[in-house]
Amino acid sequence: MRRQSWQDLYAANQAAISAAMAPTAEGPGASTRTALADPAPSRGPLVHVPRGLDPSVAAPLVCMLHGCTQDPATFAAATRMNQAADRHGFIVVYPGQPRARNALGCWNWFRPEHQQRAGGEPLAIIRDIDEASARHNVDLGRVYVAGLSSGGAMALILAACFPDRIAAVAVHSGLAFASARDVRSAYDVMARGGVDAVAAGHAAHAAMGAHARVVPTMVIHGTADKTVAPVNARAALQQAMVANQLAAPGARRHDVAHPTHVSQGHPNGGHPFERLIWTDEHDAVIYELLEVKGLAHAWSGGARGAAHTDAAGPAAGEAMWRFFEGTTPG
Repeated sequence: MRRQSWQDLYAANQAAISAAMAPTAEGPGASTRTALADPAPSRGPLVHVPRGLDPSVAAPLVCMLHGCTQDPATFAAATRMNQAADRHGFIVVYPGQPRARNALGCWNWFRPEHQQRAGGEPLAIIRDIDEASARHNVDLGRVYVAGLSSGGAMALILAACFPDRIAAVAVHSGLAFASARDVRSAYDVMARGGVDAVAAGHAAHAAMGAHARVVPTMVIHGTADKTVAPVNARAALQQAMVANQLAAPGARRHDVAHPTHVSQGHPNGGHPFERLIWTDEHDAVIYELLEVKGLAHAWSGGARGAAHTDAAGPAAGEAMWRFFEGTTPG
């Protein structure tokens, strides 16, 4: 499919907000755990396959990276991403961070050994994606990654280190690539921001290496987030813009201060939000920022009563899928 114009994407997103709670036509899919490719102790990634998928047709895949204190099962339930997958026909894989690597189950996004392609957690996650792809008919040109908090920061690491494997990335309440190098600097940037987005963009482009390409990027953040300061949202997006401009110097240049289109919304019973979109020279969406007014450090539009979620919405999972779907040419 062609990349969508901002008008198309805006209309689809508005419709998705209303449809997010609709029943699934095919009924719920099946979720299974697979053998873990990464030898670190864990129960392995959770894989969800919607019922009714034609096994002869390659399906998109979304890799979902949980936040601290979560695991694949709790993250799947909290985000309601399986329900979104059932509605739209994509496979979901939920890698898990073993507590042996981090006592709180956080992805170690702030350590240099996990900010590279050659090994560490990014490679372990890619192996989980490969495991799911080996068991199911996955369209390898439509593999996306999304994450919350530490998972959001790790999602940006995957986009930088594996741009040849990740078609687009969505970050919820996360942080820019290489914005910290140890625990102390991680807490500093979480609390106050202060990321040099240009330097971070150059670092992300360097991590891309010979695989450098434009990776469409979406950021979702709550304005009332007291765990990861909201200023980190624009820093993450600006870093992606810098890296992508270095990867494609002849393409349209972007800056977070100058979006192509700005709109506001207020779902029934949910939080008001502002959506900012940046497009390329063909009017196709390349970047999106969804700022949710009054949202704390929680997944927007998640399951009611689940940890680290705010059921009020807008529905982050639906918005992410619409972004992914609209930014991948076919």
